[in-house]
Amino acid sequence: MSALGYWHCFRGILVREFLRFVQQRSRFLSALVRPLLWLIVFAAGFRAALGIAIIQPYDTYITYETYIAPGLCCMILLFNGMQSSLSMVYDREMGSMRVLLMSPLPRPYLLCCKMVATALISLTQVYAFLLIALLVDVEPPLMGYLHVLPALLLVALLLSSLGLFLSTRIRQLENFAGVMNFVIFPMFFLSSALYPLWKMQEASDWLYWICQVNPFTHAVELVRFALYSRLNPEALGITAGTTLFFTLMAVTGFNPQKSGR
Repeated sequence: MSALGYWHCFRGILVREFLRFVQQRSRFLSALVRPLLWLIVFAAGFRAALGIAIIQPYDTYITYETYIAPGLCCMILLFNGMQSSLSMVYDREMGSMRVLLMSPLPRPYLLCCKMVATALISLTQVYAFLLIALLVDVEPPLMGYLHVLPALLLVALLLSSLGLFLSTRIRQLENFAGVMNFVIFPMFFLSSALYPLWKMQEASDWLYWICQVNPFTHAVELVRFALYSRLNPEALGITAGTTLFFTLMAVTGFNPQKSGR
């Protein structure tokens, strides 16, 4: 198979995912409304309780809205990654995934194309959120919007690979909601998305330890640093390693014949 064939395959999967996304307008709206609700409503209460958050790596003071904006960007990527998991389970049950995998191209390549397509679509929603967040004084450096792109892409791939891995373990659509509740909310709340880690440590040492071992924490920190044109090598290494791990687990464990029927 020539390189052109690989490109046509990737383009076909990307167009399919984009058309599915366009037809689901509520998905786009919910992806924006959810983080905006946290940013506008919850930030008011948290700001009153915490005051101005100190971000130690920058040696400066920033508003609470500015602090949680990167975490909310990652929340968009998290929900989209889980949405891709749902679509994979649905495609497997309906048989369309088996049709896709009948392609002469290697299965790992096809699954990776699915992950990349999901990640690219997620990025459009993140940047739409960042533009709207300007209205509530979330104003990172202008170059930060460019520097954060590779970090967002890596985090999107991480969460897409996690969603793909979960789809290999979920046999029926009916089980999806329960599994997601045990994945999305612990990953999000037990991270630095909403609170600085030093605040977690002040509250509880074991809670701080859980946040430290949560890969979502390092994904958020990678985006938070990149949005201000900084590099966090530790967060980058952990996020890249976790992405590779879940990608390998998903590709090796995926079985299109596996369903509850």
